[in-house]
Amino acid sequence: MPDTAPHIISRRGLYLAGATAVAIAAIVVVMGLTTRKMADAKLSEWTEDQAIPVVSVGLPDTRGKKTTLDLPGRLEAYTQAQLFARVSGYLKDWKADIGTPVKAGDLLAEIDAPDLDQQIMQAKADVASAQANAKLALATLQRGQQLITSGAVSKQDLDQRAADAANKEGLANSAQANLDRLLVLEKYKRITAPFAGLVTARNTDVGALINAGVSSGAPLFVVSDTSKLRVYVNVPQNYVPSIGLGTKAQIAVPEYPGRKFAATVEASAHAVDVASGTTRMLLVVDNSKGELMTGGFTNVSFELPHPEIAVNVPASALIFNKTGLRVATVNSKNRVVLNPVTISRDLGTEVEIGSGIAADDRVIQSPPDGIAPGDPVRIASKPGAAGEPETAQAK
Repeated sequence: MPDTAPHIISRRGLYLAGATAVAIAAIVVVMGLTTRKMADAKLSEWTEDQAIPVVSVGLPDTRGKKTTLDLPGRLEAYTQAQLFARVSGYLKDWKADIGTPVKAGDLLAEIDAPDLDQQIMQAKADVASAQANAKLALATLQRGQQLITSGAVSKQDLDQRAADAANKEGLANSAQANLDRLLVLEKYKRITAPFAGLVTARNTDVGALINAGVSSGAPLFVVSDTSKLRVYVNVPQNYVPSIGLGTKAQIAVPEYPGRKFAATVEASAHAVDVASGTTRMLLVVDNSKGELMTGGFTNVSFELPHPEIAVNVPASALIFNKTGLRVATVNSKNRVVLNPVTISRDLGTEVEIGSGIAADDRVIQSPPDGIAPGDPVRIASKPGAAGEPETAQAK
């Protein structure tokens, strides 16, 4: 009888090997699919993480407690007179140059006015003629009054003589008034100082043509009282309540580095300029020693009665759009919050925030374009810190 056992064993081995191969292939396929799915999930998560912008944040610079407010100002003379000519002619001579101290009534210049001289001569002749005619008319009236009783002169003739005498007297008075006017103008041939001060400008010279009543050009002379000076500054609206009349201030000028001059607030416009959002204030500073110059730039430091916290942020943190001026901050969940703010002062690379930001807010220093409220962000690590940027928390 033939031996069939090896054949049966061989067939069973083939079945077992085939089943094992199929199982292994299935396991490989399942593991491959699972690995690919996990890789796809990790790639998707990495892609989403990379889509979240990385931003640099920082706390606002509070600069500590501020008790002073520094603003630019301009020095001006407390009293200043621009002198123009009242008569036409040519400058005959000038007596005071720039920088010359003068007293009230001191002669500054003389004007040669030949036209005015001729007008005065003509006016004097007109006065003499008018007075002679008035005297003759009066004498004629008086003779008529004496003859009226005898009937040699009629009542109508006497009335005509009276009217003529009154007319001639009026013409004489008119001629005299014209002469007086010209004599007053003649005094303006001498340009004098209206008050004690300093000649700060001279815009004419000997032989220059002088036109009377022209005030659109440069004045002949400018006299300034520099014993005390005015300082005009524009104060931001939110600081105005803290700076009342009598508030003390210190001013500094470039020509005296390190020196301070005392000043006092004397007046306020009590109105806000729409263009700048500031109120114009006037300070007075003593300049009896003549150390300060009119027209000069000065830095005014106000002593505020109540200390305030000044919150400063980088200028790059400001966002301008159709909704207004905003600053982006990051909340505790690393999501963006857009805060409407107002600016107190522009400090160049920084701005002082009047409202909208607290000292403990995390401000995005350079917000990316298109940032919106609620957007997740990653906080960039500080320079030199180990590790990757902070990842946004659960969304």
